[in-house]
Formats: sequence, C-alpha cells, structure tokens
Amino acid sequence: MFNIKSYQKILSKDFPQFLNKYLSLPILTRLKDIGLLCGTDWTPIFHNHFYYSRFDHSVGVALVIWHFTHNKAQTIAGLLHDVSTPAFSHVSDFRKGDALTQTKTESSNESIILEDAELRNLLTLDSLTPNDVCNYHDYPIADNEVPRLSADRLEYMFPSGAALEKTWSPKEIKREYEDIVILKNEDNLEELGFKTESIALEYCQKFIEVGLILQTNRDKVIMQLLGEILNLALTLKIISEDDLFEYGEKKLLKRFESFIKQMDSNNPEHVRFSKLYKAFRKGKKVIGSEEPLENYFCVNLNVKKRYIDPLVMVGEKAVRLSAVSDEANKAVQNFLRYEDKKFGCIKLV
Repeated sequence: MFNIKSYQKILSKDFPQFLNKYLSLPILTRLKDIGLLCGTDWTPIFHNHFYYSRFDHSVGVALVIWHFTHNKAQTIAGLLHDVSTPAFSHVSDFRKGDALTQTKTESSNESIILEDAELRNLLTLDSLTPNDVCNYHDYPIADNEVPRLSADRLEYMFPSGAALEKTWSPKEIKREYEDIVILKNEDNLEELGFKTESIALEYCQKFIEVGLILQTNRDKVIMQLLGEILNLALTLKIISEDDLFEYGEKKLLKRFESFIKQMDSNNPEHVRFSKLYKAFRKGKKVIGSEEPLENYFCVNLNVKKRYIDPLVMVGEKAVRLSAVSDEANKAVQNFLRYEDKKFGCIKLV
C-alpha cells in the first residue's frame, strides 16, 4: 500500500512548520474530497490501488518546492495552485470542451486567493501578500510547459502512476527523486533535472508509460462520460455549478443515485441520465471502434499530452535527455505518434 506520509517524507525530510497554519483553510480542506485522478476512483473501468486527493497533491507540490528552494512564497503558491479545482477535477475541462489543454479549471484560482481574507491574514505572518502567491506559473520550479519538469508535474505523476498501475514503488521514487537537482534550461531558466542519465531515463520511461494511459480510449471515455453526466445533472438541476465547489465527490454521487431512484421513467432526459450514470458506475470495458456503436456512449477526442523530456547533466552542461539517449528519444517519439482506435465506446446500461 502507498503510504502518503512516508511518501511526503521523501519529498521533504523536514515538514516546514509555517505551512501548518494554512492546511485548515476551507479553500484547501475541501480538496480532501476531490480525487487527483479525475473521477476514475469511482468506476470499475479503472482499478486504482489507492485514493489520492487534490489536497494530498497540493501538500506534495509545496513540499517539492520547499525541498528545492526553501522559498516561502513559492512553496505557498504551490500549496494553493489547485484551490479552484471542482469535484472530479479535470472532468470539468472535458465537459466544457477543453480536453486538449485542460486549463479551464484554473481560471478562478487567482481570484479565489486574492479574495480570501483568512488567507490574507495568515500570509501577513509570513511577511507575504496574496499577490506573492496567487500565480504559481510565475515560478518555473513550480510550473512550466511540457515536456519540462516542474514540481507540479513531478508530484502528480508519482502517485498517479503508483495508483493506476503500481508504476513506481517507494524505493524507486526515492532513488529518482534524490537524483534531481535545479539546473538551467535552454532559456536560462531554472528547471528540475537529473544528475544521472540512467536515472533520468528510468524516470522518463515510467512517466511516458503513465502518460500513455491518459491517451487511451479508456481514459478518454470515462472523462467525457462523467463530463456528460455532470452537464446533464446541471441541466436537470440535480446539482448547481456551486455544488461542484461545495461538495465532495462521494456526496455528489449519492445525490445522483438518489435522483435515479425517484426519477420519472417517462422523461427521456431522466432515462438518459440514468443510463450514462450506470455505464460509469457499472461498466466493465471500453471498446475501440472505427465508428460509433449503437447503444454505446462513444467518443472521438484529442486530449492533452502529458509526457516528459527532462534535463540531465552531461559533463558541466544540462541537456535534454532525448538529445543524448536514443532510448529516451524513441520513447518520446513513440508517445507523440501514439493513436488509439478512432472511437472509444462503453455500453449503455
């Protein structure tokens, strides 16, 4: 079993005490009931080995940043980077037609931070202002563009891979993490990278292995299916947009189930909601097809590509791993060329 506390000690041997006062902020604690893996915890199509919340992820990102920078502003910015995440995480990007960039869920993050009075009071104790921590994109160690390595990208992939396919063991995480240092990239910006080529390659290949899961029709179908369920739940007024920020995922699923028990079976929209929800909760298999299938929910989507081509030290210089490793270059190119069947389909119950 993946032990979150032990994992956090790998990320930072010392837990920065100044962080403790922020951990009970309502804008953070609500993330305990939102899963990192975007609703896949609640469907038998996936067999996640443990639950990892957006709160766990937020703390993890803060610990990575603290470990490498010991900078309070950057660390707190990392802690707060997901406060605008709704229930089921990036599913809301899919339901809003943003499967390719998956950034719509971030749109209100800055305003939430700037408007939170309790947070502002806590920040004064650390001689900081909301403007210092409202945009983690300002800090390249915290965040940068694919295929570069950032604290956010580093942190979410370790537990994601461990939960989805046991891709990383704690021992492997520790070995790879301890090889990471701050380097300067092509743009002369700070970026996390590796000291050792063999370890960089191991990490790169594992990251891409997990990234491929997120390119499959299995993942696309579940994300879009749950997105359709949420959109229909909003249309039918089963939930409101505010509910996605006020309630955890378990409570919302119970609300959906309660609606189905008392729905009007003569109402086509009610029946459609029930079929979609039961496919999500009871479906066992996603089928690949070159065309839509009758009585199936089918999707044909391009989605965000999550992969890595990390920096590695070669002599006194930091270079992209793919430039010095044929194996890494092959892994990256295979990932970029990967295509599943045109449609992914799940049978409607």
